[in-house]
Amino acid sequence: MRALITFLRFARAHTIVGTTLSLLALYLMASRHLHTHDWGVFAVTLFSCLCANVYITGLNQLTDVEIDRINKPYLPLASGAYTMTTGYLIVGLGLVFSLLACFVYPPFLPATVIASLVIGTAYSVPPIRLKRFHFWAAFCIIVVRGLIVNLLLYLHFRWWLGENPVIPDTVWLLTAAIFTFGVVIAWFKDLPDTEGDAAYGIRTLSLVKDRRWVFRVGAWVFRATLIWVAIVAFRGQLTGIWVGQLVLLLGFEVAARRLDLGRQASIARFYQNIWLLFFAEYGIFAAFG
Repeated sequence: MRALITFLRFARAHTIVGTTLSLLALYLMASRHLHTHDWGVFAVTLFSCLCANVYITGLNQLTDVEIDRINKPYLPLASGAYTMTTGYLIVGLGLVFSLLACFVYPPFLPATVIASLVIGTAYSVPPIRLKRFHFWAAFCIIVVRGLIVNLLLYLHFRWWLGENPVIPDTVWLLTAAIFTFGVVIAWFKDLPDTEGDAAYGIRTLSLVKDRRWVFRVGAWVFRATLIWVAIVAFRGQLTGIWVGQLVLLLGFEVAARRLDLGRQASIARFYQNIWLLFFAEYGIFAAFG
């Protein structure tokens, strides 16, 4: 159990859950739209994408050990639970397995995985290291979580379930919602990490502006998105989706009221709650989209 917990910390468990739920939601939407199932396609897709997830999150830690010793000392490399050799081994295996598995189901799965791997590498690895710049850091998260995963993987599932690759309105609506979730996650993820980022020259938005500005603007972007999705769903007579957006909005307001920007533990808890809302959004579309 201790080994599993250490690995999940290295893989960043919330991203593993997010990847799994997003794939499951897209698969369920495609299979419901086409009235057919093929769980083998889903299993291979999930394996490939989770391996890519481990590669991307692990690579970020390999290039951020010194920063993580300040910001996230509980992570395996920063704490010494994993050696650098172990980290490189896990990351290398994640890369190899993700590439081998994705070519089982071309063309959209390889496109998804390779694009994600390239962007994830550019995010972390010098000399590009896009995470140094708040715009490009957010861009990476938005493009992968918001566009590549939702659009290409839906097309992938639809293709291998036996239909022409077209994208229905509900998938476009989900993509728009998750696109903004990506913006907010990209902004909010750095709220608790200002000390280490400042020490090593990572110019996140929380440092370029300040924590209160990032929270205030991000919160209004988040609210506006949920309200907009609810209005579109209401006009499209998608009852489950518009009701779900109002529930998410209520959940966000509760989390925001509990946030204390002066306490690291409170900020971290708030960020975790944003991921819970992210998970719930996929659940809503999986059930009603």
